[in-house]
Amino acid sequence: MNKILKFIISIFLPLFIGFLGSLATKNSVNSWYLTLNKPIFSPPNWIFATIWSLLFVLIGISFYIVWDKTIYLYFKNIVYLIFFAQLIFNLLWSVLFFAFKKLILAFVDIILLWILVFFNIKEFYKISSVAGLILIPYILWLSFAALLNFAIVLLN
Repeated sequence: MNKILKFIISIFLPLFIGFLGSLATKNSVNSWYLTLNKPIFSPPNWIFATIWSLLFVLIGISFYIVWDKTIYLYFKNIVYLIFFAQLIFNLLWSVLFFAFKKLILAFVDIILLWILVFFNIKEFYKISSVAGLILIPYILWLSFAALLNFAIVLLN
């Protein structure tokens, strides 16, 4: 597969996951979510879409770097498994929190997601330090999102 197609797929994949998550989010974000008690550090709603879009692009770039370098690596399957698992848990969080309104289950999911992203960073870093470091903003945002999710659980 040529590099341009790999790059397009790498960027498209996380953005598509984000799009699917937005489908689960869109009906609740301007209705049910507005009724929740939120902590004082809760950012305005428009920030979420902006940050997630940027993060999904970074996730895609990171994956592209690794995908391009793992052609001959024998351990690439575990690297890919961790990557795709974190994408699935990322999507699952939106479904649990916004579609099903299961705040505690969403919190459990985001903790598992954080762990997966931690291992994703670790494994990507072994292949390319740049690919690993590109994911640092992702885990930082997840840390904030987990704190926000936990606060919303406590306040509601």
